Amino acid sequence: MDVLQVHSMTNAIVKDQLLLFLYNINNSVFGGYTSVSWRSAGGYHADAYAFLFRLYQNGKWIPIKMPFSGSNNYSIYDDASCGPTFGTHDLKTFTGSINSSGTYYHLNGTTNFGQSYTTKGETYKSIANGHLQIKDIEVYLVEDLPARLPLDEPWRKTPKWDEKEKIEQYKPLQELNVPQARLLLVGQVGAGKSSFFNTINSIFKGYITSQACSGNAEHSVTTVYRMYQIRNWTSGEPLNFRIHDTRGIEADQGIDAHEMCFLLDGHIPDRHQLNPSVPLSTDIPGFVTIPNLSDKIHCVVFVIDGSTVDVIPEKVIERMRTLQSRMNQRGVPQVVLLTKIDKMCETACEDLSQVFSSFVIQQTIDRVSQIIGLPRSHILPIKNYESEMELNDNVNILALLNLQHILHFVMTTWTTTLIKIKRAE
Repeated sequence: MDVLQVHSMTNAIVKDQLLLFLYNINNSVFGGYTSVSWRSAGGYHADAYAFLFRLYQNGKWIPIKMPFSGSNNYSIYDDASCGPTFGTHDLKTFTGSINSSGTYYHLNGTTNFGQSYTTKGETYKSIANGHLQIKDIEVYLVEDLPARLPLDEPWRKTPKWDEKEKIEQYKPLQELNVPQARLLLVGQVGAGKSSFFNTINSIFKGYITSQACSGNAEHSVTTVYRMYQIRNWTSGEPLNFRIHDTRGIEADQGIDAHEMCFLLDGHIPDRHQLNPSVPLSTDIPGFVTIPNLSDKIHCVVFVIDGSTVDVIPEKVIERMRTLQSRMNQRGVPQVVLLTKIDKMCETACEDLSQVFSSFVIQQTIDRVSQIIGLPRSHILPIKNYESEMELNDNVNILALLNLQHILHFVMTTWTTTLIKIKRAE
């Protein structure tokens, strides 16, 4: 293995992107991607799209994506004397020529994971087994393909995009004596649960707000169970729904089945401090001993990052399915908000009104439907406000359209409940 051979290959087509795979003796597979051409020109280069990854750990499919942190301008190190190098130096593969020992190459590179890339708790040992004894190294040049054109016909028909007044006029069934629909947000850390509330709140306030804490931290930013109230910005009157926000789902921590039951049944008070090390019990302050229908959750909204659907950890999927079983036992309807669609599809990024003509988003919805076990009509694509300073009509319209769908699911369930009550009488 010679660094000159690698460089001569990558220099041949300088406009291409680079994808690196390393296969080690423990059957772990890891590597990196950069959209910046590797020109052997020397020095560091910035690339906001660069990331490191692990696909297999000791032969088991445990994928994780580790994006460029943006803390510096050192996404890749491009030098003729080195093999592919990411960060400073998060992953430096080798220098010069490396001879095979017979069954593997012992690379003479270095690792310093976490310097320029967000490792999400992963270490040199968990990524690469703590060594660079590599059976094979593959370097791919990824050619840009022409952008897929929008479909001629939308794959989902929608009503007129003017849902704000309908939501303001939304009223629960009077016979059930439930003043507000309660919507519980559930999802992986960083998927956009709190951002969804901020988006809806911004629309009805008339300007961008960030009342709920949101972000991309390694563990859940939400540490307090909140029941957020949305108000009409002109009248100040509360709307007839609340958005409940709780901590995110993680592979080894976060909301669990025991906690979910308490939440669904309406036992947990607003502003309860969530502590991963202390399970919920009837002894917590403000515990609602005998909740009414108005206290209970009326719809669960799973929030899933559309740009990372294919690398959701299996443990997270298993936890979601366990939580779903508790929801199904109680007859609580479920929907999915598929967030960050602007990162999935260039067409949707440029023109959000084309979301239902995007083949990429359609495919992702099909995939999520298989993972979560819900009909495709329950998977709702959305873009939350994130970096914007001003409201955008297309963002507002799509968010309100999805909220209206969610409230329709609630109304259907309430109608069924009312029929059961009347039959029992």
